[in-house]
Amino acid sequence: MTDDRSPLDPGPESLRERALDALTTARERTALLTTCVDDHDLVAQHSPLMSPLVWDLAHIGNQEELWLLRAVAGRDAMRPEIDGLYDAFEHPRAERPSLPLLPPAEARRYAAEVRGRALDVLESAPLRGRPLTEAGFAFGMIAQHEQQHDETMLITHQLRKGPQALTAPDPAPAPPYSGPSEVLVPGGPFTMGTTTEPWSLDNERPAHRRLVQPFHIDTTPVTNAAYQNFIEDGGYGDERWWTAEGWAHIRRHGIEAPLFWRREGGQWLRRRFGVTEVVPPDEPVLHVCWYEADAYARWAGRRLPTEAEWEKAARHDPETGRSRRYPWGDADPAPEHANLGQRHLRPAPAGSYPAGASPLGVRQLIGDVWEWTSSDFLPYPGFTAFPYKEYSEVFFGPEYKVLRGGSFAVDPVACRGTFRNWDYPIRRQIFSGFRTARDA
Repeated sequence: MTDDRSPLDPGPESLRERALDALTTARERTALLTTCVDDHDLVAQHSPLMSPLVWDLAHIGNQEELWLLRAVAGRDAMRPEIDGLYDAFEHPRAERPSLPLLPPAEARRYAAEVRGRALDVLESAPLRGRPLTEAGFAFGMIAQHEQQHDETMLITHQLRKGPQALTAPDPAPAPPYSGPSEVLVPGGPFTMGTTTEPWSLDNERPAHRRLVQPFHIDTTPVTNAAYQNFIEDGGYGDERWWTAEGWAHIRRHGIEAPLFWRREGGQWLRRRFGVTEVVPPDEPVLHVCWYEADAYARWAGRRLPTEAEWEKAARHDPETGRSRRYPWGDADPAPEHANLGQRHLRPAPAGSYPAGASPLGVRQLIGDVWEWTSSDFLPYPGFTAFPYKEYSEVFFGPEYKVLRGGSFAVDPVACRGTFRNWDYPIRRQIFSGFRTARDA
């Protein structure tokens, strides 16, 4: 099987440097997200869909202690009495504000103490010989976990009422995209998933062959302007475009536009991190659920791509027949490739980042907005849970839909051509958009 190309095998010191950089980058972002507001905002629950920010802060430290200090280093628990408080499966988000959580100052001290000890472990842990530490996996897993919670905290900031607390420069202006609206992806087999990416998570594994029929896929994600056409054409009021479950959901909740949008004075406005602005027509549409994405695609005479189609469009190189790590190649993401890492607090205009295009010319497959696919979240053939079933296995099934590609809120360490995200089809607070496809 022709798998994605394995990165060069680095020595232990290079692995330690990579892990240290990933952990440091994540902690700097966590600090930014939890110091830009006061303690009242940290302990408040800004939406029943989300935890208080202070829960995420201590949970990050607790998971780091569980895996790096206890599982890797074999050390005794620092504070075993708090494990249950920060077990994501023991307490749903709506209950977490009522728990005896660590107050902000204590949560910060705990996370900092864990980090200091974890860095000591990183200096001496053998990075070969154990599946948990092979190529620094446990350290990469914890860096990814923290960045995933940083994205969750950024969602909480978007849901938070009140004045702007976060700022970032806008993406560089880009000329209006004038290329083809869709790309033909040839049919045939390709390698999906990975067996060689050292920090890939269990649901990305193993690499396996998939046969995909030829199809067309949008060159860029669907824009706000295109989505407004769906709204103005009565898309939210026409049952023809919706699944039965989707139609019942939007009727029940009175949904008539993407989350955070409102109509005022003949134009659409949106609230973005405490600022109200005119909806920019050339940006990818954001904060739509799977039902909305699916309805738009039907209205447009198209459909959502399957997960396999999305990955083939993103990774398959027809010249060589192999699957790349990223659309642009095997190199780690750089600023010219994709809008990642919270460098900006919005998607870039559709058609941006030509240097990040796939071999076939599909753009913005990585970064900007998570893209809904038509696929349920299911294991790959030969899947093995590692290092714990609760990361992926308990979520497999038709209740969850797969999203691919990451968003502006995702750090590069937690975003790959093989990375899989999943959520309920009703979710809209996430940084989700989509692109459409059609059979060739």
